[in-house]
Amino acid sequence: MKILAYHVQGYEEKAFKKWSEENGVQVDLEYGLITPESIEKAKGYDGITTQQVIPVKDEEIFKKMKEYGLTQVASRTAGVDMFDLKTARKYGISVTNVPRYSPNAIAELAVTHAMTLLRNIGHIRAAQFKGDFTWNKDLISKEIRSCTVGIIGTGRIGLTAATLFKGLGAKVIGFDEFKNPGADGILEYRDTVEALLEEADVVSLHLPLTDGTYHMINKDRIKHMKDHAILVNTGRGGLVNIDDVVEALESGKIKGAALDVLECETLYVNQKIDPKKIEGTVVETLMGMDNVVLTGHFAFFTETAVDNMVSTALDNLKVEIETGKVQNCMNA
Repeated sequence: MKILAYHVQGYEEKAFKKWSEENGVQVDLEYGLITPESIEKAKGYDGITTQQVIPVKDEEIFKKMKEYGLTQVASRTAGVDMFDLKTARKYGISVTNVPRYSPNAIAELAVTHAMTLLRNIGHIRAAQFKGDFTWNKDLISKEIRSCTVGIIGTGRIGLTAATLFKGLGAKVIGFDEFKNPGADGILEYRDTVEALLEEADVVSLHLPLTDGTYHMINKDRIKHMKDHAILVNTGRGGLVNIDDVVEALESGKIKGAALDVLECETLYVNQKIDPKKIEGTVVETLMGMDNVVLTGHFAFFTETAVDNMVSTALDNLKVEIETGKVQNCMNA
């Protein structure tokens, strides 16, 4: 059995070596992305895996995979919106994911970002850089136990975030089209997104990106948010209309935004870039705001999560190669 891993990052190498040795399977590392040209390197392999935000949607990729006898591309991610799932299925290619690499990794960053904004850390640092260390009345903050936290999307990650917030003393409410039975005793459901927004001091998004969730936080929904509320997005960039969020930040309608993901993140995520690349973009605007915490898709980035992402993706391939069964398929 031979597996080719695309777009391998330095921090993944140890996990690949560990899994390869434990399972007695050859895993070759390729550091480039999957493209119509690079997919030719997969000829002669039994399976391939990748993790990339750059789209894998060119039909030629899946056509060549079928020609090479490949039946699965295992994504080392939870979300798979970077793949053209329908085209992959057309050529008999399963796209699999890692559904449970570490809910805690994402949830902990959501809590960290929320607390950073609640405690006005950005404003405090900005003042201190100017030599102002005074206890300015504008810097007084709320304790999380005095807040209501709204969790939109109460799957594994959302429920983990809810549990952490509740452990800190917050009242937690939630919205999801599919109620999680495990949420009993942790949060109280609201019937609509709007109802949640009207009540929450902190709104944390934990949803996949679909046609139905695209730009779900927009100008109309922001009108329902409490004045001076905080928005946290560690889900997918496309969940929010970022221009509408910037407008709400500039007007003071909302207190702050913590954004680990942006719709335009392919401009900068996991890259060393020339700062000129983001001049005039919303990224530059957000980076200049003291009431914004912007991280470049780092929520998943823990040792535990990386090990689980690599091992689960490789397990997905191994199971199909050995048994013909596909687990964690996203385009069945």
